[in-house]
Amino acid sequence: MELAGARVLVAGATGVLGGELARALDGAGARVALTGRDGGALRALAGELGGVPAVVVDAVDVEAVRAAVDVAVAGLGGLDAVVVAWGVVAFGPAAEADDAVTEELFAVNTLAPMSLVRAALPHLPDGGAIVLLSAIVADAPTLQMAEYSASKAALSAWAGVLRRELRTRSITVLDVRPPHIDTGLVDRALAGDPPRLPPGHDRAELVAAVLDGLRLGGREIVFDPGEKRLVRR
Repeated sequence: MELAGARVLVAGATGVLGGELARALDGAGARVALTGRDGGALRALAGELGGVPAVVVDAVDVEAVRAAVDVAVAGLGGLDAVVVAWGVVAFGPAAEADDAVTEELFAVNTLAPMSLVRAALPHLPDGGAIVLLSAIVADAPTLQMAEYSASKAALSAWAGVLRRELRTRSITVLDVRPPHIDTGLVDRALAGDPPRLPPGHDRAELVAAVLDGLRLGGREIVFDPGEKRLVRR
């Protein structure tokens, strides 16, 4: 995909990664629309990027998610790609997990991205792109993070099937599964205290890898522990 002029909806743009991805896409010449839950931060980012379309959305509100896609399509005159950077986390033993917390993890990390992609697909052209930010725990479920791991693994599995089903339309489905990245997410956990985590991986490398994946039609971005870097494939 040629990023210059591409019309891209970034969901979760008020998060650290979502905001950096939106800025990078704008810097590459893409035309972006934004969604996020923090209204003040969203308006500030939209203004920083020149008054781009922006809609305050709670990821678990399915109707609001669909409406946000419609606003993006109207504001950009169409849609070529969506980038979904929603995510919440919780910690603690699997046997002691709170059912309500588990439900919210799956609602935000799994079901909400599915809803947004389904709403966006009728607007995406052949050759369009979908980017889903999962996590390394989809491949390596982690102690004290069972429910979070499961929610990300479910999203990754769904992305793999979606990719195969959209093959005839040549739509890129890029599943991004980075290692721990210091975005402050662990400080806003829905429950529990984080286990000992490795140092946060370089955010700039992740952002660059996502943009390269969009340009080149990648399937996955994963972490190579041997080389300690992100790998596109």
